[in-house]
Amino acid sequence: MSTRSRGKSPSGGAGHRRRARPAAALTALFLGASLAVAVPGSASADAEDVTAARVDNPYVGATPYVNPDWSARAAAEPGGSAIADEPSFVWMDRIAAIEGTTAGRGLKEHLDTALDQGADLFQVVIYDLPGRDCSALASNGELGPTEIGRYKSEYIDPIAELLADPAYADLRIVALIEPDSLPNLVTNAGGTAGSTPECAVMKENGNYEKGVGYALSTLGDIPNVYNYVDAAHHGWLGWDTNFVPAAQQFKKAATTEGATVDDVHGFIVNTANYSVLKEPYLKITDTVNGTTVRQSKWVDWNYYVDELTFAQGLREELVRQGFDSGLGMLIDTARNGWGGDDRPTGPGPTTSVDAYVDGSRADRRIHAGNWCNQSGAGVGERPVTAPEPGIDAYVWAKPPGESDGSSEPIDNDEGKGFDRMCDPTYEGNGRNGFSLTGALPDSPVAGHWFSAQFQELLANAHPPLDGGGEPGGPGEDDTTAPTAPTGLKTTATSATTVSLSWTAATDDTGVTGYDVYRDGTRVGSTTTTAYADSGLAPGTAYTYTVRAKDAAGNVSAPSASLAATTDEGGGSTGALKVQYRTSDTSPTDNQIRMGLQVVNTGQSAVNLADVKLRYWFTPDGSSAVTSTCDWAQLGCGGVTHTVKQASGSAPGASHYVEVGFASGSLAPGAATGEIQLRLNKADWSTFDESDDYSRSTSTGFTDHAKIGLYLGAALTWGTAP
Repeated sequence: MSTRSRGKSPSGGAGHRRRARPAAALTALFLGASLAVAVPGSASADAEDVTAARVDNPYVGATPYVNPDWSARAAAEPGGSAIADEPSFVWMDRIAAIEGTTAGRGLKEHLDTALDQGADLFQVVIYDLPGRDCSALASNGELGPTEIGRYKSEYIDPIAELLADPAYADLRIVALIEPDSLPNLVTNAGGTAGSTPECAVMKENGNYEKGVGYALSTLGDIPNVYNYVDAAHHGWLGWDTNFVPAAQQFKKAATTEGATVDDVHGFIVNTANYSVLKEPYLKITDTVNGTTVRQSKWVDWNYYVDELTFAQGLREELVRQGFDSGLGMLIDTARNGWGGDDRPTGPGPTTSVDAYVDGSRADRRIHAGNWCNQSGAGVGERPVTAPEPGIDAYVWAKPPGESDGSSEPIDNDEGKGFDRMCDPTYEGNGRNGFSLTGALPDSPVAGHWFSAQFQELLANAHPPLDGGGEPGGPGEDDTTAPTAPTGLKTTATSATTVSLSWTAATDDTGVTGYDVYRDGTRVGSTTTTAYADSGLAPGTAYTYTVRAKDAAGNVSAPSASLAATTDEGGGSTGALKVQYRTSDTSPTDNQIRMGLQVVNTGQSAVNLADVKLRYWFTPDGSSAVTSTCDWAQLGCGGVTHTVKQASGSAPGASHYVEVGFASGSLAPGAATGEIQLRLNKADWSTFDESDDYSRSTSTGFTDHAKIGLYLGAALTWGTAP
């Protein structure tokens, strides 16, 4: 690992150790490794000395603390012993929690108990900002909007003093920094349907940013503390209007009050929420009779349908914003299992896009904006280390059985109000599309034990608690293979490409992907029911089969074989056009943002690897220009984009961004779907797009002749400057 110089350390010496995560080996060594669980009273002889430097992933090889207060309540419930020994976070949700209350032990006692258990990883939630959770009354805190001084001196400083005690130097301490704070400044403080006056106040006074920055800086000075900042969930930030602004908001807070991005070890999504980890039968790229699932009522133009893809996509954006390239993500899976009888076993009907989405989705909430004590929810994946690339761990941040808020007003001395989103009779507001809340009745104040919810979470657990997903890892006991895919067919051919599709297989726990075989040899894998096999020889016959696989590694029998022959001749054919829309109506800000798509109006399929687009502009200065793919229907991984200097000197066209495709075939009448691109200068200075050759003010997709489309070296669409 290389050192991360922060310019400060508790001892006044060198800075903390930087995380290092080689891309080629990203989490592979520990993929799927289970978290070791410290049962109260046990000891660990393998605890690692972490006083010298932070490790890349604090969960790897660690024995996490089991909170005895929660464990006892869970074990006292019928069937609760199945999960009572799972590790979860300890919540410091008010100043009094530091010393301890009648409801639970204080922070020092928790830390001492962790040592007694032989644990070497301790998880704590930092949760007491001034004006806390300005959009949800159930989670309101004790500090008023202006009490930033008390937050620092009476809350953060005492916590930091305890965590820095040398007695706990061998504990890896994961600190979850302030749920439900910074995302509110993006989504609930700008006059939208979900905005509140309280959030507008917090955005104006800056105390969320100051508080988070102070917590990061202060706790970041403790060598064995790992800060993970709360980043909401896909149903909050998954829209393009929220996604990049949220990452920028996180960067702003992480560089406030003495903090730097190096004080952030990672981020956590889905804290105390119910968004499903993976949608097994629903992908954001799915279409139904030509209509994208983004147009469905449930997805509502979001760019994500589950937390795993959101966490991985957000991680990429955060790195682009300047956070460390080794950034790790956590996902709270305590209550997002959504099992039980209502869990779908295959894709929904294709009679309409809404019928398809509602029949496919594992997340059974009435609306993705519903967050309080959700009816039908279940325990999700048990805590596990490094389950997916970029994910440090699945964790239980919100312990199952602790209420999100009361279903009716209840007096309390914790500063927690009554939020109608916890009332099952409430018909909603702008934050949940004016839908019923889906909340369970008779719930207690937030954080208090809710037996009825706990029982429902056990009953609806997925993976289920009686097998197929014990704490050793997802699908551990699953030995049933998926059914063989059916309906394998050719959807398009060119001289070098064969495009295939098939009907989805089914499985008892869920199909995770498909392997495609050409002439008996596996040539690729996909998580969808379509695949384009490229790089083939013209006029050549091939035979294809497809196999389905599940999370446990079970593989289906092969589909029926399909013979397909590539077209004669070598080049791409077909008539292509470019459609464009601007994603940024201001011509004088520091980014150029656009949406592009290619449409095949001809009678033959086109090999996308032969296609290049050129958007001409002027950078207005000497600073280098960088291009970024923010989202693409076919996946940003399949899109290439490079900024180049033009050879001519036409007005408004000194440079161009050239967009291409790694592979794939575009069938007659088909479109690539939207590709969202963004250009910015290295110094983030402003552009003047008003005279750019290719710019248009259209905010909806229209044919655009000032963007060139090249097949090989030939310009076949548009007019070059």
